[in-house]
Amino acid sequence: MGDPTTDFVAMMDLEPHGPDTFVGYGPRYPWGGLYGGQIVAQALRAAASTVEPAYRVHSLHAYFIRRGDHSEPVRYEVDRVRNGRSFVTRTVTARQAVGAILSMSASFQVDESAVDAQTARFPTHVSNHADLPHESWSSMFERATIPTADPPGRSRGWLKINGDLGDDPVLHACALAYMSDDYPTDAAVSLHPDRPGPDDADQYPFVAFSLDHAIWFHRPMQADRWHLTAMACHGLISSRGLTHGEVFTEEGVHVASVAQEVLIRRRRDG
Repeated sequence: MGDPTTDFVAMMDLEPHGPDTFVGYGPRYPWGGLYGGQIVAQALRAAASTVEPAYRVHSLHAYFIRRGDHSEPVRYEVDRVRNGRSFVTRTVTARQAVGAILSMSASFQVDESAVDAQTARFPTHVSNHADLPHESWSSMFERATIPTADPPGRSRGWLKINGDLGDDPVLHACALAYMSDDYPTDAAVSLHPDRPGPDDADQYPFVAFSLDHAIWFHRPMQADRWHLTAMACHGLISSRGLTHGEVFTEEGVHVASVAQEVLIRRRRDG
């Protein structure tokens, strides 16, 4: 097994610590502390570890409570809320020495033969990841951002987890959860009237934190292949920006929907 601070598969290999309790580790990120996507992904992995494989990840809803500390392991405590014939529900509390840092509910469903209809549209006039600069702040995934200056309040980009995830659908869902915490902040910041321009992007005037996060997993996906995330901010109020978006395969299949509220405050110098 690889290093959990640099290898995604190793990061998702949680250690059991008693009944329905797991411990995970992660790196120090460029801004310090932990990355919300890591905590959500590990919480989902912990929840799935208490669910039979016949149940696929259906959705998750998470609240970020406190900032995580990269120097400590994270303890994930799972509550088996309900075991139904079609659906299974779990809640997960992520804890560190300071107390709870995340609370998440996750739902799992047995696959059903039913109508499959898609109305979400793959965005038009988007550049392919092969034609864009690849940049990422993490060794865990690749990132290729699509410029979207007009209208404001939007962010679009390609994401792909690094490494071979095999054929474990839970691991692919966890990888999507990990990456999905990235572009919502960009969408909210791009709507702010004080957003940095293209010539002063290094003068970032905000501190931003994810407040809550939701994902609906619609169709099977392979997170170690490129997927397009298209986010839009629906408004700013009381320092909060609400974003919503879709995740598509390169062929235009709508595999997931993401919603997040982001806290944006002016940076205090000194």
